[in-house]
Amino acid sequence: MMISHIDHLVLTVSNIDASVDFYRRVLLMEEVTFSGGRKALKFGRQKINLQLLGQETRNNARVGSGDLCLITNWAINDVITHLHRLDVEIVEGPVEKSGATGAITSIYFLDPDSNLIEVSTYQ
Repeated sequence: MMISHIDHLVLTVSNIDASVDFYRRVLLMEEVTFSGGRKALKFGRQKINLQLLGQETRNNARVGSGDLCLITNWAINDVITHLHRLDVEIVEGPVEKSGATGAITSIYFLDPDSNLIEVSTYQ
């Protein structure tokens, strides 16, 4: 199977502090601060990155605003070859990023609704 699990989801919120409080209290998730002081909520081997409404870096909170990171067991170059065979345009990568449990190498492309899909491998 090409995809092994979800690494992280990005959730657009109206108030970072209120969201962190809710997910910590209600769902017992762990608050994590990462690059640039950004906040995430970690659970198991996954995390939810929080972004403030109006500060989205690649898209807006509307149809097509999804941003998913999927972990692969394939070499990233094999994924790139596979996507090229299917005429899927890579919009960024490979680039080094921060995953839920360590450094990852990622490529990005869009789904039919323009949701940003990140496929990554741990280093």
